[in-house]
Amino acid sequence: MVEPAILELALQTYGKGYTPFCLGQSEGWIVGDQEGGQPMATKAKEGVFVNGKALVVAVDIGKDLHYGYFRSPTGFEVKPFGFANGRAGFERFWERMVRFKRTEGLIDIVIGFESSGPYGEPLVEFLRRKPVRVVQVNPLHTKRVKELTGNSPNKTDRKDPRVIADVICLGHALNLVIPRGPAAQLRRVTQAREAALRSRSAMMNRLGQLVFVLFPEFGTVMKNLNSKTALSLLKRCASPERMVEMGLESLTTLMKRASRGRLGQRRAEKLFRVAQISVGIKEGIEGLVLEMEHLVSMIEQQNRFIGFAEEQMAVYLGQIDYSWTILSIRGIGRVIAGGLIGEVGDFGQFQTIGQITKLAGLDLYEISSGRHRGQRRISKRGRSLLRKLLFFAAINVIRTGGIMHPQYRGMVNRGMPKVKALVAISRKLLALIFALVRDRSIYRSDYADTIHQKVAA
Repeated sequence: MVEPAILELALQTYGKGYTPFCLGQSEGWIVGDQEGGQPMATKAKEGVFVNGKALVVAVDIGKDLHYGYFRSPTGFEVKPFGFANGRAGFERFWERMVRFKRTEGLIDIVIGFESSGPYGEPLVEFLRRKPVRVVQVNPLHTKRVKELTGNSPNKTDRKDPRVIADVICLGHALNLVIPRGPAAQLRRVTQAREAALRSRSAMMNRLGQLVFVLFPEFGTVMKNLNSKTALSLLKRCASPERMVEMGLESLTTLMKRASRGRLGQRRAEKLFRVAQISVGIKEGIEGLVLEMEHLVSMIEQQNRFIGFAEEQMAVYLGQIDYSWTILSIRGIGRVIAGGLIGEVGDFGQFQTIGQITKLAGLDLYEISSGRHRGQRRISKRGRSLLRKLLFFAAINVIRTGGIMHPQYRGMVNRGMPKVKALVAISRKLLALIFALVRDRSIYRSDYADTIHQKVAA
């Protein structure tokens, strides 16, 4: 059953009419009056709740072994038990769950677990085909509730499922939106592209360090090491000695071919001159060149993969029936639109803009007490990649002539820091996208003028 300390916290928060078991996916806690216990108010609260006929199942996710825990509305429980992270373990877990549900005469099953990376995905896929409701619990919530359980910070695999069940009964679980079809493909491709970008950035940083040691003047002539011309030069003549041996004529030919004619004799002469007087190291050159050539090869491979991933994103984006609503916003291209849909999963699963704002971690909070009023900040308790995509989209729409340039300039002129203004534009952009998808409409820059004309008429 729910820990007394947790019940006391709930009573303090929601009043004496609080009941720990509420029905279905609701927007509020059911609060009753003190005497009759009849419902008298509903406090807005997002979450998934359970009633007196629902079995609460909590799972502590592990790589090889999960721990399950059952709790009935009457307080009867099954102590945490382990089951393997595989089909055989899942089947035994399901059979035991169904048997307990039948014994207790329950109707619904609510299964919750912490957001814990990839190890829980096979179990979620298994449960997706079962008549259950799957929810997620924020690890930060379980960390706080854990202190109330037994008045101890103790953390074990057998304690964690009980804590997760307590959070579910308090109504702080979140609906788990599982992307399907093209949206699922977009999520995987978006995450693969992001991993490739991170890997490429790490390799570019390492390559820049080696270039500075071996040929420090190279960066003064070729500003962008990730350009095709720079990578081609480093692949053929990474050291200044090799560049001098190649000769000016061959260097000019190589540069013209790599840059497709954009760079020629003038840039080649400048690079050749600094190679002749380079102050790079003279010992251990071959070892550095070996690593640099390997890095260049890997960076080129990552560039090809990123390009292919973006092509695939465009293909899957075309299979989403509402993608045209997002693409109608000037400043949002196929990569950002595909990434947004992949990270959200399905815009149709969200009823309010507040829900999707929390998913992105763009909901606001402040810490105030007495006369002190704290600054409002974003919580960042959401999908970080979704926030990143919205931030890049915000950069596009605030450019001169962009759809949100006037709003951005207004914020900056009022003294708001530029980064904070960009975050505010990200929130506005997310609300705009949500409204367009909900109404299946396209963005119109003259929408406000049209409304004014209708009112005047």
